[in-house]
Amino acid sequence: MTDVAADDTNEQREVRLGKRARLLDRGEEAYPVAVPVTDTIPAVRERYADLATDTATGDVVGLAGRVVHLRNTGKLCFAALQSGDGSRIQAMVSLDQVGEESLVDWKAVVDLGDQLFVRGEVITSRRGELSVLVHEWRIAAKALLPLPNLHSELSEETRVRNRYLDLIARPAARTMVRTRATAVASLRATFAERGYIELETPMLQTQHGGASARPFVTHSNAFDTELFLRIAPELFLKRAVVGGLERVFEINRNFRNEGADSTHSPEFAMLESYETYSDYNGIADLVQDLVQRSAVAVGGSTTVTWTDGTEFDLGGEWDRISMYPSLSAAAGVEITPETPLEELVALADRLEIEVAHPIRGKYVEELWEHFVKPGLVKPTFVMDFPVDTSPLVRDHRSIPGVVEKFDLYVRGFELATGYSELTDPIVQRQRFVEQAVLAAGGDPDAMRVDEEFLRALEFGMPPTGGLGMGIDRLLMALTGEGIRETILFPLVK
Repeated sequence: MTDVAADDTNEQREVRLGKRARLLDRGEEAYPVAVPVTDTIPAVRERYADLATDTATGDVVGLAGRVVHLRNTGKLCFAALQSGDGSRIQAMVSLDQVGEESLVDWKAVVDLGDQLFVRGEVITSRRGELSVLVHEWRIAAKALLPLPNLHSELSEETRVRNRYLDLIARPAARTMVRTRATAVASLRATFAERGYIELETPMLQTQHGGASARPFVTHSNAFDTELFLRIAPELFLKRAVVGGLERVFEINRNFRNEGADSTHSPEFAMLESYETYSDYNGIADLVQDLVQRSAVAVGGSTTVTWTDGTEFDLGGEWDRISMYPSLSAAAGVEITPETPLEELVALADRLEIEVAHPIRGKYVEELWEHFVKPGLVKPTFVMDFPVDTSPLVRDHRSIPGVVEKFDLYVRGFELATGYSELTDPIVQRQRFVEQAVLAAGGDPDAMRVDEEFLRALEFGMPPTGGLGMGIDRLLMALTGEGIRETILFPLVK
């Protein structure tokens, strides 16, 4: 905002404060505890959708909404009231209906942005606009700051930092909120049909784990101990599986102290689920069903329409490719789990690909992202990852050096990941120890040895398939938007 704009805002605020004082001096409230609403704007619009032009119904309603348009003339004033979903109705304030004193007050105290209550008869104007012919009105909440220009595009910075203004001004922002709610409701319904139980697990943990990521660290005064905001709910959900809860899921917040870009946010919503006696193939079937049902719930079809008008097909059976063969084909050289680290380093160096912590699996994944990932637009499951980058995943049943893990790519970004879970506590301990060595060597994403989790595994965890999917990224796939648009209040600097 420029200095001139800031000065103008300050002047308007002072004027509006004077109007607030005028209300209070008359014994009226600028922020009443309640107003006698009897109907909603969308309900009235639906009920009288076919009302003929210049018609008086005789029906009296009490409505409230935000003033988004205001036109004051001599004996007749007009305001457009907007409800939370963006529906609007016209309020007509005339001298013969409210009297001279009330009309003068209207002109003196009502501003754009005010929350306003009106009671009156439902009519249509001579232009056919559905209206309320006001008999009574009052301020429901006095706006002290002016609205942005509703006819101009808000900047991305304004939208993200002031989402409340975005919701007032932009239909797409309101639509995103409802789209997200619909998609999440669809996920829960699908899990319910499949006999899953929704759980809640700790967000404050004494030990971070369940993913390779850098945690946020805090301190508990009550326990005088270091705590971590969770990077994943995995290790607690698996404890529940050990306890006999055979199909479980959780939708909640995760926190990773890492970069922020068009597909990453430090705080994000995550779905994780576990199903006993399933594996990564069964979990791939599950995630395809979850996403496709969400698409149908949101838009009525597995072909979704993004906000820019692009149609994107999420239907049918999704392709499944294997990491090593797809990398070999794209790179023009055979790369296997046995390829020496030196060869991988040499290839990465030629391509100027930097790998922060040089283990073989990370080189394979970085090379795969260079050669293969850019070409993945339609939904594709990438199967069979290096063992040394997936410490919580079961070894592949027939291919040495890889694990039974998939990543689902949609629009070129990772949407979900699935596993045949590692349930052998002895092997799991070995994997944790290997991670601890990497952590000691400076890898901030490496896990620690989690003795409590290992103890739980020693009581016996059945064969299990697991799924992790970002809710924000699901909305990216359904709407074509970046991650900051799919999160209602994203973290910004």
